[in-house]
Amino acid sequence: MDGIVIANEIIDQARKKKDGNCFIFKVDFEKAYDSMDWSFLLYMMERMGFRATWRNWIKNCLQSNSISVLINGSPFMEFNMSRGLRQGDPVAPFLFLIVGEGLDGIMRSVVSKQIFKGYSVGKDKVVISHLQYADDTLLIGEESVDNVLALKYILKCFELASGLRINFHKSSFIDVKRRGGFVQMAVNKLFCYVGAIPFKFLGIPVGANPRRIST
Repeated sequence: MDGIVIANEIIDQARKKKDGNCFIFKVDFEKAYDSMDWSFLLYMMERMGFRATWRNWIKNCLQSNSISVLINGSPFMEFNMSRGLRQGDPVAPFLFLIVGEGLDGIMRSVVSKQIFKGYSVGKDKVVISHLQYADDTLLIGEESVDNVLALKYILKCFELASGLRINFHKSSFIDVKRRGGFVQMAVNKLFCYVGAIPFKFLGIPVGANPRRIST
């Protein structure tokens, strides 16, 4: 729920500010579990402090998975998987969260190096650049051409490293103050579509006007 509260606060403050603006990029992962790179998962587990015993257990579980193709309703030619997670596997959501930490690390790094500028909120000017929970991901930044270009390269790098494919055509670019010229430039660069407020994050509408009965 914290992510929803923070997203609403960002939108509310951006609306009230006379100068400056922020954008929100809502990421859509294409078949999130199907393309995950196992080596990246194991690398992230090592970075997060998992011991070799745990990493080997996960590696053996992944390598023991096999799938088969259905032809005319009958299984045919079973073969071993080389990437991805099995749908319905109770461990899969937790492994996906570990891989998602890779994007968190990238975003923290690019913000600290001022490659990407997040959006400052509150009296203490806390910089927010991303909100994540499982495959629900929002990337948040100051409105600038440099930020849009940086965002594209960041996502491409994460895609290449993790194996997770980002469906840019189903991802949305949301400009809080709806400045048409900037939005059109951004969607042309990112090959995404123009999103609108309110939008859903974690299944809950974000940015709705509380004074309205229906949103």
